[in-house]
Formats: sequence, structure tokens, C-alpha cells
Amino acid sequence: MNYKFVLSIFVTVGITSSVFSQANILNAKTPQEVGVKTEAQLALDNDKPLEYGYLDDRDILFSKMTWEKVVLDERVNFPMYFPTDTNNIGKDRRSLYHTLIKAVKDGEIENVYNDSYFTEKRSVKELKDITTKVDTLDIGYDQLNADGYVDPEYITTRNIEAFDISAYLIKGLWYFDKRHGELKYRILGIAPAAPDINFIDSNDETNRVPNALFWVFFPEAREVLHNSKAFNNKNSAMPISFDHLLNSRRFNAYMYKEENVYGDREVKEYVADNALMQMLESDRIKNKIRNFEQDMWSY
Repeated sequence: MNYKFVLSIFVTVGITSSVFSQANILNAKTPQEVGVKTEAQLALDNDKPLEYGYLDDRDILFSKMTWEKVVLDERVNFPMYFPTDTNNIGKDRRSLYHTLIKAVKDGEIENVYNDSYFTEKRSVKELKDITTKVDTLDIGYDQLNADGYVDPEYITTRNIEAFDISAYLIKGLWYFDKRHGELKYRILGIAPAAPDINFIDSNDETNRVPNALFWVFFPEAREVLHNSKAFNNKNSAMPISFDHLLNSRRFNAYMYKEENVYGDREVKEYVADNALMQMLESDRIKNKIRNFEQDMWSY
């Protein structure tokens, strides 16, 4: 056995653990030192998202654009949903929505779009309008009618928070790389979905259908998503970055749309009012893509 090789593996694992785990937690003498990396850690910190390899268009033998919906009620998708309350938890733990919306507000993600085709950008004002509702209480209207003004205490503001996000919409491309002889997948866009802000507290389920708040071009957000970690239930010392979680498809989703001759119509448009048949149609689209790779080989 090559003992040097074994030793190098342990050293690599140790360095990786020290980089990805909560920094300085065992060496901190005060709570303020937790999360602050040492000079040695900063010197070794060359942590960047894994770059996509260059792919020539001539190497793509087959491709199919799909849109998927990640429902956050499913347990496997919980790392994208929690934590929803950040008041009593460390600043290193944030949900995917908190990560995206903070990066947009801070300018780390410069462009957000109205649709999944990335044709029209969404302004800061538009984003605020669809995520914030300002309302006046009944007593405020009474005061307005009587006195002509409303006290600020009678004006309420409701923002869309992480617990309001019920799903994520993901646009991606399945393609067969003939140079490597395998079927691959690349995420192109992601959007948090929530009910309309004007009906978000309604008890009527018809008003609580989730809609995309904004679309982000995924390659532009990879740096932000890589620096934010999702909770790893099996090992707290090795959190998973959102970039890794999404690229490795560590989530469950169903296809609600594929590119087609009918203007990329959704499954629910041609399979109406039948949830079971819609799920079967989603599986049919998935199997159609999967079978292409199987049909490339003969035994």
C-alpha cells in the first residue's frame, strides 16, 4: 500500500473540512471570533465554483429544453426552504430565497428578468411592487374620512418572506454530448415562486397558486450560490453549497413544460383538470429524454 497516497487523502479531507465547516468555531475565545477565518485559512481559501467545461455546438447531438417545478413541501427539498426564521439562528444559515433576494438587493446579482427567456429585465421598483404590499387598516380609513389623514400605526406593510416561497421553477437543457458519449444537464435559470402579494394571506387556494417572482440567469448567480451553504443533515461539518446542490440535482422536481411546436405550452394547457394525467405526462417527457441515451447503445 502506498502510505504517502493514503496520507495525502487524509490531509486533503482535513483541509476541505476546515474550509467548508464553520470557521474557527473550535479555536474561538469569544463569540465574535466564530466565523472569522484565520490567516492560514485565508491563505488556503481558493474556493470557487467548479467551472463548466467548454462545449462546442457541434458536440451536441441531441438537446431538449425543459422547465421543472421544485415543490418545497417535499422533504428532500427542505434544504432549499429552511431556515425561514433568521432571528434565532446564525448568520451562516440562510434559505435559498434569502440568498437570492439579498444578492439582488446588494447588487451581487445585477440582472433579474420577467420571464424564463431572459428577454426583459425586471427593475428594482417592479421587484419591490411584487414583493411588498402596503395596506391601510379599517380604523385608518375611518380616520381618513374623519380627519383627512392616517396615522402610520394604521398602515401595514407585508413583504414576501422565505416561508411564503412554496416552489422553485428551474429552466435547464438536457443534451447528449457525443464527445463524451453521455446525457448531461445544465441549469440555465431559476425563479422563486410565491402567491400574488395581494392575496398572499387569503384562505382561498385558488388565490394561492405560486407564480415566479423573478428569473435569474443561473451562470450569473453561481458565485453567490457557491458562497452560500445549504444544511447537510448527515454531516454539519460539510455543508453543501446551493450551487453544488442544484448542479448535482439533489432535489426532486417534475417537468411542467418542454419546448414544443405549440409555443412551449405547459402540460396543464393540454392536459387540463387532471392532476394524475399531468404527472404521467411529466414522466413521459422525462422518459423520452432518458430513452434517447439508452437508444444510443445496443447490446
